[in-house]
Amino acid sequence: MHLRILTLVMLASLIALACVPAEAATDTPVTALYQNSFSSNPKWVTNNPSSDYWDPGLQMYHFSIEPSTGGYAYVPVPGYEKQSFTMEYDLILNRVDEGATFRLGFSGEDMDPEIGPNVLTMFTNAKNGQIVWLRLVTPGNKMMQVNSKSGDTQSSGSIAYNGPTVKYEVNKTYRVMVDYNKEQRILTTKVTEKTSGQQIWSYYLNTVEDLSGMNRIYIGSIGDYGMMNRYAQGYLDNVRITVPDTAPATTQPVTVVTSAAPVTYTTRPTAKPTTVPPTPLPSTPAEAQESPLPGMTAVLALGIAGLCSVLFLKGRR
Repeated sequence: MHLRILTLVMLASLIALACVPAEAATDTPVTALYQNSFSSNPKWVTNNPSSDYWDPGLQMYHFSIEPSTGGYAYVPVPGYEKQSFTMEYDLILNRVDEGATFRLGFSGEDMDPEIGPNVLTMFTNAKNGQIVWLRLVTPGNKMMQVNSKSGDTQSSGSIAYNGPTVKYEVNKTYRVMVDYNKEQRILTTKVTEKTSGQQIWSYYLNTVEDLSGMNRIYIGSIGDYGMMNRYAQGYLDNVRITVPDTAPATTQPVTVVTSAAPVTYTTRPTAKPTTVPPTPLPSTPAEAQESPLPGMTAVLALGIAGLCSVLFLKGRR
C-alpha cells in the first residue's frame, strides 16, 4: 500500500514540474521588410554624401545632421500594408550640439517630422537637456509625442510622461525599438543601453487611427529650421523593420543580424568593433502569455497529491 502511495506522489510531482516550462512565452515568427548590418554599402539615397555615408572600416553608417540644410538619407521599404510592425536600430551619438537633433523615422515620401504618416524617434539637446522622444504623425496629420522629461507637456501634441526624467549620453551605444500593435492601436518605444542591456526609457502613444503609407526609413533635418552650424553626429548599425509572419507555418523566421558591440571614441575610428549577437526583441509590447493547458495539468497534479494523502491516512487506520 505504501509503495503504491509513494508511486502516486512521485507521479504527481513530475506532472507539476512538467507544467513549468510549458508556460514560457514563445517567439512570434516575423518577416523582415528591411534589415541591414552595414557589412557592405547599403546605398542609402542622400543629398549630402560628404556627411551621410557608409563607413567601410567600421561597417556602420555615418551621419551628420545640421538644421536648416534640408539634408537627408533614406532607403525605400516596400511592402508595408497597414499591419503591426517593429522598427529597431543601434545608435552611437558622438556629438549633439545644443539646438541639434538626431531623427530616424519610418515615413512616407515627405520625410518631414510635421507631415504624416511618420513614426519618428528623436534624440534632442535643448532646454530640457539630452532627452529622447517618440513622435507620431498619423496619416490624417494628427501629431502626438512624448519625451523622457518627466511631466513635460509644453510641446505641441505632447503626452505627459510621469516617470523619472531620463537623459541619454554621447559615446554610448543604444538599441532603439519602436513597436506598433495594430489591434490595440498602441505605439511603444524602448531604449536600451547596449553594453549593460539595461532599459533606460520606455513609453507609448495611442495611435487613434490605423497607420499606413510608410515606405521608407530616413534620417535628416527636413522641417528643422533651427540655427546652422550645430550638429548631431554619430553612427547607425543593425537597422531593421519586421512585420508578423503571415506565410505558411513551414516558413522560417528571419535571421537576426549580428550587432556591433558598443564603442567609445571622439575621433573617427578605423576598425569595426567585434560583433556580438543582439538580444531578440518581441514584435509587440511584452505581455505575460500563458497557456491554459499547464494550469489544468497543475490542478490535476494537486488532485492526485490530495488523493494520495487520503489513501495514506486510511492505510494507517
